[in-house]
Amino acid sequence: MPRTKDQIQLSDHFTYRRLLRFTLPSIATMIFTSIYGIVDGFFVSNFAGKTAFAAVNFILPVIMILSTVGFMMGTGGTAIVSRTFGEGKPKKAIEYFSLFVYTTLIAGVLFMLLGMILIPFAASALGAKGKMLEDAVLYGRISLISLPFYMLQLLFQSFFVTAEKPRLGLVTSVSAGMTNIILDAVLVISLPMEYKLAGAAIATALGEFVGGGIPLIYFARKNSSTLRLGRTRFCGRILGEACVNGSSEFMSNVSMNIVAMLYNLQLLKYAGENGIAAYGVIMYVSLIFASSFIGYSVGVSPVIGYHYGADNRGELHNLLRRSLRIIICFALSMFALAELTAPLIARIFVGYDPELSAMTVSAFRIYAFAYLLMGFSIFGSGFFTSLSDGVTSALISFLRTLVFEGGSVLLLPLVLGVNGIWSAIVVAETMAVLLTFLFMKIKQKRFGY
Repeated sequence: MPRTKDQIQLSDHFTYRRLLRFTLPSIATMIFTSIYGIVDGFFVSNFAGKTAFAAVNFILPVIMILSTVGFMMGTGGTAIVSRTFGEGKPKKAIEYFSLFVYTTLIAGVLFMLLGMILIPFAASALGAKGKMLEDAVLYGRISLISLPFYMLQLLFQSFFVTAEKPRLGLVTSVSAGMTNIILDAVLVISLPMEYKLAGAAIATALGEFVGGGIPLIYFARKNSSTLRLGRTRFCGRILGEACVNGSSEFMSNVSMNIVAMLYNLQLLKYAGENGIAAYGVIMYVSLIFASSFIGYSVGVSPVIGYHYGADNRGELHNLLRRSLRIIICFALSMFALAELTAPLIARIFVGYDPELSAMTVSAFRIYAFAYLLMGFSIFGSGFFTSLSDGVTSALISFLRTLVFEGGSVLLLPLVLGVNGIWSAIVVAETMAVLLTFLFMKIKQKRFGY
């Protein structure tokens, strides 16, 4: 099919303008996906109270860990499918795509059932008691109903770009986000107090059904993209390669949520329920900012994978150079925005509690320094995933989150008290950036970028 004048293809040469045009839908898609938790947090905090809000933040890391396989299969599979397209094997690429989708759907059903059983034990082990434990289990079990579709949504976020349909991915994400927002407004506000938290969980679940269901229907039918669902066969080697390629994203998300649990445990010790609520507010905003970097990495990944498969090393160098400069601009803008809007954000989420609001502003202004750094390690990890170097990518993600940040959040409070908890991310991102650029230098000759 001949392309229109404005259509961008993976094989093109990318200027700054073309890179931003191509990746902007992926960035917006990731941001809208992150809105699920943020909208829930706003409505739960303001209409269901501080305990329910803390309970949501307590159990979300468990749910996110279970969903991570979808993101891993999407990013790792995208590298394989885009590379296969670059090698001139479209039929084989479609076969691999179908394998990744079916595998993710089956895994989603299994994890949903497992999560239903384990969620009370997980919440209790993390320290939730009484009403907080009851609320955490309620929210978690309702949210898990849509887990298979949420995993598919995470997977399709990457593959919409490979299919050269990033705008359709954005439309899907907006549809899912608006479903969640509207239902939150209707259910949480209108239901009696004892059902408000359940209403928020139902709104999230229905939004995820939309987010995973629309692309599943689209790719299952004839469409104008380069990808469609069809017959496939089990191939352990390709699934293994996808898991290795996407292991950085898997490791990053799992580690990030384990670290979130460590934050909750430390904050419960040093600041009590207020500390957990303040951290929840910071995480909602941080999720949007981090999603911008992740969205850019997801958007540019198939392009990098294609040119690597086509052995176009000059364009690889071009993509790396321009991407690093774009990330610098993103980082400076996010830091300035975070510092300026900290009081407003605290007022929106927890303005009903002056002490909690003041803690949130102080903590957020320390945490914001991490936005100057995190984009480079997120992009670096995604860059190596695109080059099918999943081991290096996973090592960056593992050290960045579980080792550097996890270690910092455990050790720094011994010296700095609660401010050590808020500073942990800054120390961790500094070490992660240094590690990322070291790997880029070491691997430059091998990949020729």
